[in-house]
Amino acid sequence: MKSLEDQLKNLFPEHQPEETVEADIKPNIWLQNEPLICKYEKRKGKPITIIEGYNGADSDFKILAKEIKQLLSVGGSFKNEQIIIQGDYRDKIMQFLKDKGFKVKRVGG
Repeated sequence: MKSLEDQLKNLFPEHQPEETVEADIKPNIWLQNEPLICKYEKRKGKPITIIEGYNGADSDFKILAKEIKQLLSVGGSFKNEQIIIQGDYRDKIMQFLKDKGFKVKRVGG
């Protein structure tokens, strides 16, 4: 039994297969001049981390929120142009954002 590649060579003898390059394609998120603000609050006795100050597209900020939640394996939401993450993860979030190329400012605590 012939492999699929051999069968294709028989059908199309002149075809030269192109080399496929697998690139890690990440969505381009608009980087801004002003720093993002990362602050800590307690709501209903539970700690939360809030990221705000992004002035790009909401869809980019939602993508960023999803990546942060997946990185930390925690819940959170995107409301009123703020990312709200359950728990106090300021240090990890700030390092993640710096690695992405954002400027981050820590507020409170």
